[in-house]
Parts: sequence; C-alpha cells; structure tokens
Amino acid sequence: MEATARAHVFYTGRVQGVGFRWAIKRVAAGFEVTGWVRNLSDGRVEMMAEGDRPELELFLAAIPESGLRANIRQCQSDWAGGTGQFRGFEIAG
Repeated sequence: MEATARAHVFYTGRVQGVGFRWAIKRVAAGFEVTGWVRNLSDGRVEMMAEGDRPELELFLAAIPESGLRANIRQCQSDWAGGTGQFRGFEIAG
C-alpha cells in the first residue's frame, strides 16, 4: 500500500493503564492503515498512522466510537504526507 497521508495524534485523558493502545491496535486491524501507538511519560498516548487520507479519517473517527470516547479528554492531530515507512500497525515501546 502506498501511503499518501500521515496523521500524528496525541490523546489526553484516561488513556494509560486501561487497554487504550490495544484497543487502537484492534481498531486499526479493520482499516488499511499502518503505523504505531505508544504511551508517553507525561500520561498521553501518541499515535502515528499512515494510509489514504479518507481511510485515515475513518480510522480516526472509529477510535472513539470503539468504546474509547469516555477515556479521551482531548485529541490533537497533525497531518503530513505519508512516507510509506511502516509495515503493519504496532504498539511501540
């Protein structure tokens, strides 16, 4: 898959210690996206995802719809061109 867009997302709220990263990985399995998700030391969760922009937008919309909405206080997204550097969608260190 040739990635055409990249979303760099930060989630704030009750997003660590509640299976948040695993839930995002399960959601990602239903979309043509690649990338990673990880916990940050400041309590946020960071995600980098690539794919076609419409597919990425559907993926990002599906995350709160998957039952995670109550955990998310804020979501900040930045968009850029995709690089095609990821294979699959992983939980990073």
